[in-house]
Amino acid sequence: MSALVNKTGYFYHPDCHKHEMGQGHPECPERLSAIEDRLLTSGVRDALDCREAPQAPITDLELAHGRMHVASLRGLTDGLREEIEAGGPTHAQVDPDTSINVHTWDAALRAAGAAIAATDAVMAGDMENAFCAIRPPGHHACRDKAMGFCFFNNVAVAARYALERHGLKRVAIVDFDVHHGNGTEDIVAGDQRILMLSFFQHPFYPDGGARSNASNLVNLPVPAYTKGDVVRDLILAHWLPRLEAYKPEMIFISAGFDAHREDDLGQMGLVEADYAWITQHLKAVAKTHAQGRIVSCLEGGYNLDALARSVEAHVRVLADL
Repeated sequence: MSALVNKTGYFYHPDCHKHEMGQGHPECPERLSAIEDRLLTSGVRDALDCREAPQAPITDLELAHGRMHVASLRGLTDGLREEIEAGGPTHAQVDPDTSINVHTWDAALRAAGAAIAATDAVMAGDMENAFCAIRPPGHHACRDKAMGFCFFNNVAVAARYALERHGLKRVAIVDFDVHHGNGTEDIVAGDQRILMLSFFQHPFYPDGGARSNASNLVNLPVPAYTKGDVVRDLILAHWLPRLEAYKPEMIFISAGFDAHREDDLGQMGLVEADYAWITQHLKAVAKTHAQGRIVSCLEGGYNLDALARSVEAHVRVLADL
């Protein structure tokens, strides 16, 4: 491996703007625009190694998803295109909150492709860590089911890719979205090569919260209106000891920012300083055990201003700015 460069990557693609689920939907293209505008005006983007994401190979998606799930999403897209040409609807519904347009397939391939390309770049030593500004998000996507705004589980795909393609023995997935990453849990529960740590508002979407008691999961359900000081104490008591004992060779982050106190899709009370604090501690673990290797992928965050500020705080820590 080449000498490690203290550099943070930023992976994106214009195709991720083209997926949309209808007027007024909170998971909208403007989310990425808000992030990009904030990083540009703050000067943070100038310090990043910016790269366009490739499309994920189908064989890599199938590291985390069943073959029929991948094929059905492609088929749904092809069918929608034919309906539109015949004057039919512009969207096809997947669940009550989730739909596709003709661009969703390409956007989803780019989102997963960003996570894979970031993993390759970090493993090669081209950069120390990376943030993927991508949509659709991924952590609700189960092995065989799309749901909750998610189609492919970007972080789970990348984690399995690091294990299978790069030969790592132990990786960690850290999820700080306000919603439980049920899809990630569905894919990784019982896989001792992956340690998954999360906190999430409970009871909340998805119904039931965590469903597995597998020993490789550290799930921390917290009630509505929980603030950052409580979350920090839980991380110190539960996440960090497990991470230190596990000694991950790479850390993947499901970076959802909807636990922010200004985000109406959640009811928690975190602020930008909390996301910076969490990132600092994860970065310290990565430096000790994983040669600094972190790949972070955007999940939730629906108040545009709070999202943009929180991503800036997160990326500043990753990039030592």
